[in-house]
Amino acid sequence: MSQHRPTINANDCIIKIDQLNHQVFPGGKALPILHDVNLQIQRGESVAIVGRSGSGKTTLLGLMAGLDVPTSGEINLDGQPISQLSEDARAQLRASKVGFVFQSFQLLPALTALENVLLPLELAGHASPRGKATQLLSQVGLADRLGHTPRQLSGGEQQRVAIARAFAVDPVILFADEPTGNLDSETGATITDILMQMNQQQNTTLVMVTHDSQLARRCDRQFQIDAGRITQS
Repeated sequence: MSQHRPTINANDCIIKIDQLNHQVFPGGKALPILHDVNLQIQRGESVAIVGRSGSGKTTLLGLMAGLDVPTSGEINLDGQPISQLSEDARAQLRASKVGFVFQSFQLLPALTALENVLLPLELAGHASPRGKATQLLSQVGLADRLGHTPRQLSGGEQQRVAIARAFAVDPVILFADEPTGNLDSETGATITDILMQMNQQQNTTLVMVTHDSQLARRCDRQFQIDAGRITQS
């Protein structure tokens, strides 16, 4: 765990969750996923949500990001009650404030590394998208791979591109879903170093779900989730 755990100030919580419950209805029958989750995450801190497969951690991440709405309870994201927003309003909030890093990279296969990072910058109307994208790819150690497509890159290199893309629009919150899950341990350690370094440089709030205890210990705080309940922090 980080040596510099921040003091939690309720007035500076960028994510605040109150009495969150979520169910899905396969075959018309209610299946509870999350139970009475309460959570506060401070601006600028890094948080790991740790749990086994099926514990509800990825569902929780998706709800925090506004990719879905909870069955009941409240989620505030940077002061916005996202469970009360329309789908379009949630999408606009994500576009302006949120970055994502996924286990499966989610790169566009027909685009080069540079073009994958350029895309969100161009959509956001950045004044100098090519310069910014090139700078970010240099920061993650891919200055000599700008013209390569994903299939010409290793898994670790693809995740570096994904990290550069996630930071492209200067998000205030970065959500990471098993960012080292598809990588070997050595490559995963390198990706962890890059992710944590860039997060610190940009003072982003990092929220990740992982089953990797070493990765979780790099964060300021850890929350354990089991059967849809936060069991310790």
